[in-house]
Amino acid sequence: MRKIDQLLSEYGESHQNVTNKTIHWICVPLIFFSVIGLIASIPSGTVQSFLGQGNPYANWATLTLILAIIYYVSLSVPLAVGMALFALICLMAVKAIAQSGLPVWMVSLIVFVVAWIGQFYGHKIEGKKPSFLKDMQFLLIGPAWLMHFIYKKMGIPY
Repeated sequence: MRKIDQLLSEYGESHQNVTNKTIHWICVPLIFFSVIGLIASIPSGTVQSFLGQGNPYANWATLTLILAIIYYVSLSVPLAVGMALFALICLMAVKAIAQSGLPVWMVSLIVFVVAWIGQFYGHKIEGKKPSFLKDMQFLLIGPAWLMHFIYKKMGIPY
């Protein structure tokens, strides 16, 4: 069995309840987005942020996402492509928030807290602890787990 199949299967074991799955479809992408926003908000010295001059994507969030995509490539190239596209959408959303004048860090923090409350509520309903409490890499597997369902529905092998 491939490592990605093993990780997705293990992640899925604590995500069987329909309500918990529905909550995850909402909250996992929001958490992914909010983490990107929080990391993009870190001052970067000579690297310009979304609010500064220069390349709006030259920030800590982009660097972090490159490392995450490398991890996804090690598991599944097709899933890595999907995750890279989703990451790009998140970066563009963070840029739009920054351009609106809203503080990215505050919007991201609010989304992060509310989404995690949803996640823990879903796991309370499920009656199982979140997978990342067992292994931190499941924080990256959660978004890939959702992506693999999209791929299955579209008939794309992952």
